[in-house]
Amino acid sequence: MLDEILTAEERAVVARARAFAEEHVGPNAARWEWERRYPLETIKAACAIGLNTIELAKQHGGQGHSFSCKLRAFEEIARYDFAFAFALINHHNACTRFARDGQPSHVARLLPRMIAGDLIGCAGLSEPGVGSDFGGLEMAAVRVDGGWKLNGAKAWITNAAVAGLSVAYAQTDSSQGYRGIACFAIEADRPGFERDKPFEVHGGHAIGVGGFRLIDYFAPDEAVLHAPGKAFKAALAGINGARAYVAAMCCGMLQASLEAAVRYTQQRRTFGQPVLDHQGVRWKLVDAATDLEAARLLTYRAARLIDEAGDAVLPAAYAKKFATDMALRRIADCIQAMGANGLRAEYPLARHLAGAKIAAYTDGSIEMMNERIGAGLPAVFGKPA
Repeated sequence: MLDEILTAEERAVVARARAFAEEHVGPNAARWEWERRYPLETIKAACAIGLNTIELAKQHGGQGHSFSCKLRAFEEIARYDFAFAFALINHHNACTRFARDGQPSHVARLLPRMIAGDLIGCAGLSEPGVGSDFGGLEMAAVRVDGGWKLNGAKAWITNAAVAGLSVAYAQTDSSQGYRGIACFAIEADRPGFERDKPFEVHGGHAIGVGGFRLIDYFAPDEAVLHAPGKAFKAALAGINGARAYVAAMCCGMLQASLEAAVRYTQQRRTFGQPVLDHQGVRWKLVDAATDLEAARLLTYRAARLIDEAGDAVLPAAYAKKFATDMALRRIADCIQAMGANGLRAEYPLARHLAGAKIAAYTDGSIEMMNERIGAGLPAVFGKPA
């Protein structure tokens, strides 16, 4: 599997992520949901052991590991809670993108705070009326002396509840379509930034999802991460990775659900035998285990292609489509195998089911994956025999 190609140091990172999640995430995830809050203190604890710098280049204070290493680490964290894993990986990505694309003086001022977890990052793509249609962004950026003036709103942004820096995209010239999009580092403590109330999302309060508004917000030239004509391509370059690690998180959630269901059905007895010995139950769990294996193969293939700078567009779409779809069905099957007890808060399965539903929308819905894969059908299957 994927761990076989990781270095010893990378496998140690994965083990550290697993141990951290077991100690800090698993025991608290249900409470975060019931209290409807963002676990900032645990995010900071994860930053303290470097779980937000796995892929960050060493020259910027990171560990410089592979994408596959990051994917595996967050698959392990998602076994305990998708919402926390997704919040942390979005902060990780913001650190990496800002360090890679920001102006040196800007990076020197803010990145150390991001690495320490004192300044949480997010990605500002989606808007109240714009989701997957990234080319239709409505946040406007107008050139002024020394920088840009931005107006508009973002919504459905992970970490928006607390984020101090957003890697945000805005349209500089609507007549240019996607070519007019630019990317800016938006600081929440500057005039013109207004944070919206966090969304109340069932099963995902630890994501800290919400939005913000920019009202005549001035972004100096040093805050430009990608100029018009380059930002759209840069954003799409990260989509394949996001689809792959969301698929990996779905695998993590199903792994945990299967473990809980198998242990429970081994111990619970009905009609004189363990529930697991009833063929109808056992075969459902067999199907879940088979789908988990298939999803991992698709996901790990996409991860390896990303590390090798190969064409991962379709492999990432296949992985995202299959993993999210199967996680919804198979986690539900694991709950069914446990009966009503599968819904109890002492087990993570209901929370994982909600997490799988959230995953089905993030970084491209299942329907968008169908469109992406469908667009590639002629090239893959339509060639003359």
